[in-house]
Amino acid sequence: MPYTAPQLLGLTQQQLDDLFTASPAGDIPNGEGNGSAIIAPGSAFTAEIASLINIFAWQGKNFDAVHGTLTNRILAFGLNAIVAEVYKSTSWFDNKECIVLDYSRTSLLARHVRDEIREIGPGLYLGLVYWDQNRTIHFSLQFPQA
Repeated sequence: MPYTAPQLLGLTQQQLDDLFTASPAGDIPNGEGNGSAIIAPGSAFTAEIASLINIFAWQGKNFDAVHGTLTNRILAFGLNAIVAEVYKSTSWFDNKECIVLDYSRTSLLARHVRDEIREIGPGLYLGLVYWDQNRTIHFSLQFPQA
């Protein structure tokens, strides 16, 4: 059964990890994806934290699949900033193919960040965030269906 982005906020860390591992990389997305940070998975506060982050810090990512880049939509007014290179490679989490969002050569601010995403349903991606090689949080990206 496919998940929705709000349903992901109710999953535990282990369920999110299992879903990421069981999912294919999928196609590199194109266009505007609405994001949700998944912090403290499985707790009563996950949805509230995601909502606050959406309002004040991060709303999602805008992908340009042709050029293999993205920008993040940040701050309350949706500023497009913090560029990453986008390509397929091996996941640091499970050594399977994933889509890598690599900030190491494109952003001074986020040069220690690497995201990995996989498509878990039509237009819905589950992601992992790394700081250096340390896994930090999950996130989701929802793209409009064609």
